[in-house]
Formats: sequence, structure tokens, C-alpha cells
Amino acid sequence: MERVKQMVSEKPVVIFSKSSCCMSYTMKTLFSELGVYPSIHELDEVPRGKEIEQALIRLGRSPPVPVVFVGGELVGGVSEVMTLHLKRSLVPMLKRVGALWL
Repeated sequence: MERVKQMVSEKPVVIFSKSSCCMSYTMKTLFSELGVYPSIHELDEVPRGKEIEQALIRLGRSPPVPVVFVGGELVGGVSEVMTLHLKRSLVPMLKRVGALWL
């Protein structure tokens, strides 16, 4: 759990993903199109990825990927992020943490 906390504190936006997951691809594409360059951790490619995945499950994430952290805080998965985006709350949140300047 400490490793996850450290990882999410390193950048304004952090995405835990799997390279073969279509929903993970959707999240990465959304942030890219917004002009945000998150720190992306592909759990099927990084050392100790299974350990990180178990920590995300303990945080209540099911499925554990994709999951997005903004400003060190858990935002959620696809449903939560898309809800924020459709309510026009995501961009202001990204601006507040310095992930988006325009």
C-alpha cells in the first residue's frame, strides 16, 4: 500500500492500467486528448505489478484497472472519470493540481 501512495504522489495524474485492457486504453486516450500527460503504470509490464494490483483491490477497486488518481487522491475508474468529464468537473480538477494549464 505504501508503494501505491508513493507512486500517486509523484505526479499530478497517475493511471494504473494494463496494456491489454480496452478500458485502460480509453482512459489514457481521454487524458491525452485533454492535453494531460499522466504517469501511467502498466501493471502487466512493471515489476511487482501483481502486488500493486492487490493494493488497489484493497482500496476497493474492482476491477482494479483502470484506476485514476488526481493530486494524490483516488478519483476512480472509467465510470467515475467519465461522470466527472460529462459534468465538466474533470478539467477544473486537473487545472487545480497543475496537470492542465489552459
